[in-house]
Order: sequence, then C-alpha cells, then structure tokens
Amino acid sequence: MLEPSAPSAGTNRSRVFPLLVFLVTFGLLLSDYMSRQVLSAVFPFLKVEWALSDTQLGALTSVVALTVGLLAVPLSLLGDRWGRSKAILAMATLWSLATLGSAVATSYEQMMVARLLIGLGEAAYGSVGLAVVLMVFSPTRRASLTGAFMAGGSFGSVLGVFLGGILAVQLGWRWSFGVMALIGLVLVAVYALFIDDAKLARHQHPGNAVTGTDAGPAGRAPLRTLVSTPSVICAYVASGLQLFVAGTLFAWLPSYLNRAYQLAPDRAGVAAAGFILLMGVGMIVCGVVTDRISHHAPQRKWTSSLVYVSLSLVLLGAGFSLTPGAVQLTLIAAGTFFAAGTAGPAGAMVANLTPASIRATAFGTLTMANNLLGLAAGPVVTGILADRLGLSGALQVVPFVSVPVVVALVLGLRAYPASVRRARTSFPG
Repeated sequence: MLEPSAPSAGTNRSRVFPLLVFLVTFGLLLSDYMSRQVLSAVFPFLKVEWALSDTQLGALTSVVALTVGLLAVPLSLLGDRWGRSKAILAMATLWSLATLGSAVATSYEQMMVARLLIGLGEAAYGSVGLAVVLMVFSPTRRASLTGAFMAGGSFGSVLGVFLGGILAVQLGWRWSFGVMALIGLVLVAVYALFIDDAKLARHQHPGNAVTGTDAGPAGRAPLRTLVSTPSVICAYVASGLQLFVAGTLFAWLPSYLNRAYQLAPDRAGVAAAGFILLMGVGMIVCGVVTDRISHHAPQRKWTSSLVYVSLSLVLLGAGFSLTPGAVQLTLIAAGTFFAAGTAGPAGAMVANLTPASIRATAFGTLTMANNLLGLAAGPVVTGILADRLGLSGALQVVPFVSVPVVVALVLGLRAYPASVRRARTSFPG
C-alpha cells in the first residue's frame, strides 16, 4: 500500500545502522518530552512562588503543544526538503537551549517565552524523527515501530517528572530544567557524530524507496495527498482527540496525586511517573498487537483502535468517578495503559494512505492534529475546568472526549476500502 520498492535502494545497508538510528533518535525523543513535561513536576513550586492559578499552569504546558501543532506541518515540510538529519540537529539544539532558559526564568512571562521556544524546537521532531526511523526499517513493522517510537513521549515524560520532582525537592526547581537541558545537548552531540543524511540514504529499506509513481515533477507528491481520502482525515482526528486524554494525564496526574492523596511533590512525581510508564508500555504493546492481527487484514488497525479507545473510556471514566483509594488507582492505571494505544495504529494508517516522498510532512500533519486537538487542548481545558469544578471534577469529565474518537474511528473504518483504492489509483506502487 503506497510502499514502492526499488531494488537498487539499500544495497549498502547494514543491520546495525538502523538500530543505531532508532536508539539515538528515540533518545532525542526522550529528551524532547523530558524538557516538555518536567514542568508538571514543578507545578506545586511555581504555583506557590509565583502565585499562579491552575489555568496559568495549564497554559505553560499547552503553549508548547500549541506551538508544535501550529508549526508541525511547515517545519516538517522544511525537514523533507532541507534534510531530515540537519533538521533534527537544529531542532534538538533549540529546545535544549530553551529548556536552559526555563531554568533561569524569573517571572511567569519569561517562563512562557522559554516554553514557546521549546515548542518551536520540538514542533517537527516527532514527525521528522519518525520518518527517519521508518525509512530504514521494513514497512511491515510500521505500527510496532510507530508505537514504540511514540512511546518515547511517555517514557520521556516519566523521566522528566520523576527526575524533575526529585531534583526540585533536593536542589530547587531550576535544577530540574538545567539537567534536562544538559541531557539534550549531549544527545545532540551523539547524533551529529553518528548520523547524517548521506548515511540514511545508503541504508534506506528498499520497501520505502521513493519512485516516480508517488512523486510529481519536483520529485515529491503534491501536498493535497496529505488529506486526499476520508480515512486519513479520520485517522488524524481520532488520534488527536484521543491524545486530549493522554495529554491531560501527562500534565495533571502529579498535581492530582498531590491534592487527592496528599503526596509531597517528589512522591507525587514518582507515582505519576509510574502511571505514565504504563502508558508508554501500552503504546508499544498495542502497536505490536495491531501489527500481528492486521498483517493480512489492514482494516483491523481500525478495529483494534476502537477496542483501545473504548477500554480507556470505560476504565478512566469509572476510576476518576470513585473516591481516592486502591480501587481507583487500579482503574486509572488500567485506563492509562490504553489511553494512547491508538498512537501506533494511527501512524501506520497515515503511512499507508500517504506517499513516501512527503512522509515527514504527513506525520507533521498527524503531529498537528495530535497537538492542537490533544496535547495543547487537554492541559489548558482541564486547568480551566479545575478552576471551576476542582481538579477531581475536571478529571471526571476528560475521559468522555473518547466518545467522538469512537465516532471518527467508525467512520474511518467504513471509508477505508474506498480510501485505499483511491490512494492506490492516485499513487500506485
């Protein structure tokens, strides 16, 4: 499905280099989310020191995702044309330096500017990084690789919240940002040493090679193909809305555990990190399961996503409606496992329905939906609700965002056969 082969591609490939690409690119994704989510661990400190409301705290988280959402497509397109490895180095350097700027911010306004710059640096990293990873592996592993790669967001959030909470208590909240910045800069140096566009081209998997069948006169498919089928539009919308739930959990679980269970900020950060770790494991497991059950029936990517979303809705809805205690924590943990289970299938759907020549831009479009509909909207909308209903009341509402996700997935599944035929007709191969 839109996976043209070129026998001459990848003749100099090795088995080690693709693994190296995944590990280093994944490491930078960890840094991306560590820099983004460390803020959640220091919410209690900033709330007291700068007398901030929950809406203001949520805005500090959402401004990053909002910037990512607005700039993901144009910067991903730039990455496709300028060179993906060069774009990755520039982006990672910027977000690391901006994280260092967060460490020295002396006011809410300065912190907001630093967070905006972090968003600018991170805007296209997920899409360009994923395109780089997928180009050196077989197309048959797309859902697994996408789920594993995007799970880096959860694992990075875990590390950011876990380390950030400990550093904030032991050394002060500014050190939480400083250490994240240092980790990012070290990984930038490692990437520059081992990976460049020429090596990526030599090690591209033949099944991902771009041919004239999916490219126009300029060597790339027209941008209209990013939204040329109903199914791919449904995939964007469903993925983005479901990450409203996941983004809210990223941002507000530490504060919820702090307030509902009276845990100190460092202990709340550690506990929340465990939940987010479950989310990352769930993304990997759901991606692997989806690849296995959909190998000979691609439409099962949609049905598997429906199962994950439904489980998230029921488990989280029930969990947050209960009073604090062991049963509540068990249900929240189970719901968190499935909360981002659609990430791998959604990436595979988009890859299957868009041309290889503009794949980073396709993932940029997915990133835009994920951030504008989900990661940007979730924290700030939840913060606004929390100022009116209390944080517990707000979190009781959030799981029901999965209802329109179910609708989008059902529509995408129904349109999938026709969408595949249309995609094949437009760009065969």
